Amino acid sequence: MASNEQEGHIAGTGTPAGGGHGETTFPPFDPVNFTPMLIWLSLSFGLFYLLMSKIALPRVESILHARAHKITKDIGEANAFRARSEKAAAAHDKTIADAKAKALALAQETHARLTAETEINRLALEAELNARLAASRRSLARWRRRSFSTSPANRPTQRPLQGRSQRAKPDAGEFRCSMRSLS
Repeated sequence: MASNEQEGHIAGTGTPAGGGHGETTFPPFDPVNFTPMLIWLSLSFGLFYLLMSKIALPRVESILHARAHKITKDIGEANAFRARSEKAAAAHDKTIADAKAKALALAQETHARLTAETEINRLALEAELNARLAASRRSLARWRRRSFSTSPANRPTQRPLQGRSQRAKPDAGEFRCSMRSLS
């Protein structure tokens, strides 16, 4: 027996000292314990079910319902804001288009007005220049008549062409005569 105790002690499977108890089974599998275990199981399950159904699950349900309501409300508000922003964008685009059309009309009107004013100014300037030109021509014709009609000595004489020069050089008498007529 000493060898068995040593072997049991070494192996760790020996019977306890002072043991001689009978063979024991695992308590949950002992048929004697089935009834109390079933009673405690049903009581624990019932109590757990009652706590869950009356306290925990209503809180979870109210939280889920509040979240669903908030999400639905937020989606509705987002859709309303989106509709308002689309209306505002459409109004903004319309305002920009109207402003562009107004600016184009104003530019065309200004262009037409400036073109008309420029044409009027051009015609007035052209008439003034034509009047000055006519007055200059009349004055030049008058000077010519005076210079040719004053005396035969002051009349220019025809000289033969010299070299490449096409015009005859005036003599001093012609120059003085024309100077007197200017003063």
